[in-house]
Order: sequence, then C-alpha cells, then structure tokens
Amino acid sequence: QVQVQESGGGSVLAGDSLRLSCVAAGRTDSTYAMGWFRQAPGKEREFVAATTKTGITKAYLPSVAGRFNISRDKAANTAYLQMNNLQPEDTAVYTCVADPLYRSTDDTWTYWGQGTQVTVSS
Repeated sequence: QVQVQESGGGSVLAGDSLRLSCVAAGRTDSTYAMGWFRQAPGKEREFVAATTKTGITKAYLPSVAGRFNISRDKAANTAYLQMNNLQPEDTAVYTCVADPLYRSTDDTWTYWGQGTQVTVSS
C-alpha cells in the first residue's frame, strides 16, 4: 500500500508564497508520477499541476501557470509545489496524488493524500 502525505499548507496574504511538499511512501521498488489537485469550498475539485517520474514533463492549470512550479526528487518519490504570488482564489484544500503512470490532468490517479489547507487573504 502506498501512502501519500502532504505538508506545508498554511495561511498567507495575497502576493505571498508557500511551498507544499508531498511524499509517496510504501513501495521502495517503485517510482511514481506525482501531482496536485485542489478543492475550494463549494467548488468541484480541479487539477493544479503534475509531473512525470523523471520530472521532465509538467502540466499546469492555466490560472496557475507562471506562478506555481512543480518539481520532484525522483529517488525519494517526493514532489514539491512552489506557489508564488498567491491570490485569494487559490484558497483551497490541496491534495497530492501519485501513480505508477502519468495521469496528467485526469483525476484517475491511484493514490491520494488527505490534503492540506491553503488559505490566502486579501
């Protein structure tokens, strides 16, 4: 069983930055593509960013492209989401995902974390 654990959420002001971290642990013989989704109160869950096992290919929600950057430590099955110039509309629970296959924007990723809250105040 693979466990996905996020950390790094918090409350910030508009224009501030946060970095989320995520570890996919459980099977040391496997590496995973990893990504992030988010869900704001009263809204549907949406894709935020994802990257392949190598970290070479990345995909972003258009509204965060240029502000957010996903990176990873392949050997450690760890992914990071650097979020810059945060805006109130970025307020949501951010959930990390992992999968042996790269799922890009699709929400069929196999392993999901519990989520971490990001709150941005104006």
